[in-house]
Amino acid sequence: MTIDEQARGFASDNYAGAHPEVLAAIAAANVGHQVAYGEDAWTARLLETMRDLFGGQTEVFPVFNGTGANVTALTSVMPRWGAVVAASTAHINTDEGGAPERVSGLKLLTVETPDGKLTPGLVDREAWGWGNEHRAQPLAVSITQTTELGTLYTVDEIRAIADHAHARGMTLHMDGARIANAAAALGVSLRDFTVDAGVDILSFGATKNGALYGEAVVVLDPSVAEGLPYLRKLSMQLASKMRFVSAQLLALLDDDLYLRSAGHANAMAARLRAALESAVAGGVDGLTFSQPTQANAVFAVLDNAVADRIRERVRFYDWDRAAGEVRWMTAFDTTVDDVDAFAAIIVEELTR
Repeated sequence: MTIDEQARGFASDNYAGAHPEVLAAIAAANVGHQVAYGEDAWTARLLETMRDLFGGQTEVFPVFNGTGANVTALTSVMPRWGAVVAASTAHINTDEGGAPERVSGLKLLTVETPDGKLTPGLVDREAWGWGNEHRAQPLAVSITQTTELGTLYTVDEIRAIADHAHARGMTLHMDGARIANAAAALGVSLRDFTVDAGVDILSFGATKNGALYGEAVVVLDPSVAEGLPYLRKLSMQLASKMRFVSAQLLALLDDDLYLRSAGHANAMAARLRAALESAVAGGVDGLTFSQPTQANAVFAVLDNAVADRIRERVRFYDWDRAAGEVRWMTAFDTTVDDVDAFAAIIVEELTR
């Protein structure tokens, strides 16, 4: 098997390998015997660390992946007749194979948004019909931070949604697959835009920020979630050797590695955007931007034929091929040279 160790792409931050410090943490945890299923020293310290970050009321449930975190979290906050209001672009709606509805049995009530972000007014488009036995009951709102379109909720925007949801008896869930990128971009603590802004339960992402695998359900308000120890098991998300998941999360949280890695990824996306904007300002035609670059994603529009030629050289994904919209993602290990070379390729193909 031949591997190109220098290969880089801009398709997804999931393409990156594991951060060396995370791999070292896994190796360090590979000693002796520890009690299985979470009764180990690493998982105990993870709980302490999360409580330092989010408050003493916090409960933490490490899981295998983001889909498992989202499904388990949402299942815990509502009965089987419950429904979740989410943006139509939300990962739980577009990229989880129907798992929230098939595994959990809940109903997704989706809302079209221009930028992937919900607002109180947009929530109200689907948050209605309580007491109507013919309608799934809207009992939760799910937002993604950062969104699937690379946009960012401010603290005030999250607080407004939380207040609106709570006034209607709804729980607020945050899909934090890229929560580290959000924290780095906002320049505030994790607590500022989660528990202090009214988020009730959180899917804490790690894989996209350098973990080998593993995420966590973080319960910020224990009064809203029920049965998580059992739901995690029946959702096939209970790791017997949980210390290796917890060790990775601790590695990211210790010494703010999660912030440093995410901040670097954000900076690389900003560099790519700036280089391409400079090229357009200098007279290069055929490229526009469809969303602001607020974290580690650049959304652009260009001719499909040009995109296909670029993709023959560097891999990335179409977002909306009918519109010519593509997505370029950066990661913790994206380098300045990677970005500059990719920008040059894009300009070269646009000017052929």
